[in-house]
Amino acid sequence: MNTEMSQSEDGEINMAAWILGVKNLSIQPYPLPSLGPHDVKIKIKAVGICGSDVHYYKTMRCANFIANKPMVLGHECAGIIQELGTQVQSLSVGDRVALEPGISCQTCNFCKGGRYNLCRGMKFFGSASTHGSLANMVVHPANLCFKLPDNVSLEEGAMIEPLSVGVHACRRANIGPDTNVLIIGAGPIGLIVSLAARAFGSPRIVMVDVDNTRLSIAKDLGADETILVSTSIQEMEKEVVQIQIAMGCKIDVSFDCVGYNKTMSTALNATTSGGKVCLIGLAQTEMTLPLTPAAAREVDVIGIFRYRNTWPLCIELLRTGKIDIKALISHRFGFSQKELEEAFETSAQGGTAIKIMFNL
Repeated sequence: MNTEMSQSEDGEINMAAWILGVKNLSIQPYPLPSLGPHDVKIKIKAVGICGSDVHYYKTMRCANFIANKPMVLGHECAGIIQELGTQVQSLSVGDRVALEPGISCQTCNFCKGGRYNLCRGMKFFGSASTHGSLANMVVHPANLCFKLPDNVSLEEGAMIEPLSVGVHACRRANIGPDTNVLIIGAGPIGLIVSLAARAFGSPRIVMVDVDNTRLSIAKDLGADETILVSTSIQEMEKEVVQIQIAMGCKIDVSFDCVGYNKTMSTALNATTSGGKVCLIGLAQTEMTLPLTPAAAREVDVIGIFRYRNTWPLCIELLRTGKIDIKALISHRFGFSQKELEEAFETSAQGGTAIKIMFNL
């Protein structure tokens, strides 16, 4: 693919945040691909840090995705259209857009069947061999750029990517007005799942975590009850009883937003017969779980991977105020070398850091 050292009208070179090695970040020039007929060039204005970005920062890998060479990070993003490809008619220069970060092949059976998130040829911003969007400008297909309403900010537009995980999980688990929900893990994704579940109509949401600070935030965001648990598997049976008492009724769906032996075992044991357990967190590749007794109670185990066809609904949920995502933004940074390093260190330390946002 041909590249050009993209410059803005005032002659500034396009710069991006590169991961060069473990905990080695650098803002360096980033040549963009040529603008194709169906592409747009976007001036990026807001980018959030995801847990996967932090994994690359700490280890140069995320699950099975390995960064073998320097890579531009970032995929939670929104910006302003700067230039249109010759065939683009759906957008205009100056439009504020949120970007869906994955480009699927559109020809495999998964893509043709509508499950493009499972495409094995997916090129996803800031993942292994595909450069990300923590940059002044990026080039992206126009059909993956979604115009934002006037009352939805660019920061909220960047938050649509993590919100999409929660929306996709709620769709997979068929959350509705008669679904009581348990959420294990009150980190960023757990909190987002709680907001999505409420927007889908869930009448009662209980959240559990090992951190009281996170549980306090969960309560502020609308969780009906919160339970502090331990990391000890020996405490699980007692904690399951506490969780069921806190719910006060049957637990129809449990979302495991962590992904450890203990968290999945807790979910399987706490969920009512005939209910569902949705695994979102991927902390452990292999687990030893009490599947047989859960199967005997017809508890369904479902998984999710990223999302599909979520941006229009997420935009509508934000536009109508059914979800207020702004409260999750805990820290803001500019786009300098010092702030880049400080932002990733803040995110890596966890604690009160929920969603860290770059304003470019």
